[in-house]
Amino acid sequence: MTEATRRERLRAETEREIRQAARALLVESGRDAVTLRAIARKLGITAPALYRYYDSHDALLRQLCDDICADMAAALYADLAADTSGEVGCQVRAVCHAFRRWALAHPQEFALVFASPRDPIGADQFGSVFLQLAGQLIASNLVATHADDEVPEVLHEDLVRFQQVLVDAVSEHGVTLDDGVLNLGKIYHVVQSWVRLYGHVALEVFGRFPFAVSNPEPMFDSMLDQMLTDIGFEDTQIN
Repeated sequence: MTEATRRERLRAETEREIRQAARALLVESGRDAVTLRAIARKLGITAPALYRYYDSHDALLRQLCDDICADMAAALYADLAADTSGEVGCQVRAVCHAFRRWALAHPQEFALVFASPRDPIGADQFGSVFLQLAGQLIASNLVATHADDEVPEVLHEDLVRFQQVLVDAVSEHGVTLDDGVLNLGKIYHVVQSWVRLYGHVALEVFGRFPFAVSNPEPMFDSMLDQMLTDIGFEDTQIN
């Protein structure tokens, strides 16, 4: 039993070292630099030896994404905990600013997690924090009422499918939504808020604004002001 535990501990430590080496390559040179051969060279082992720990390059990247997302979520929750206002709108703003700061400070990690051509799992990690707050807003009836007829009909089927996903997501954080509270209009505004937030941050991280912006932060604050106003908050704007 002791020997098995020791082997498990050594294996776990080696797996961490592999992921640390992979992340260092990512930060230094981007996703394309994260190859099994480069990782093995960094660790002083052979590339085939890595397959004893990860089945494939994709499996390693997925685990690396999980590590990055855990770090990001910790940063977001830290900023959320630091907000002592007691106002959900202020908490939303704190989390959104924390997400922007993290993305700008970790552009290569952001690109791997949120801009991968396949399976961008980072949205799930950020969504966990974002949906927790959205659920609190909706359950408290602080979100403005939005009628279903505000939603383009072509989106109804997709939003109906997402409705249960959203209910399940917020319930994981102890938020119970009464029947009828989460209509399509509210779901539509939650989704729109996420799209606007992610879009701004991605454009800023990748330097893709359609015109030169010397300081994007006021534009980000303005976007948050409008987003919060649209979902029913008009008292959390920056003066």
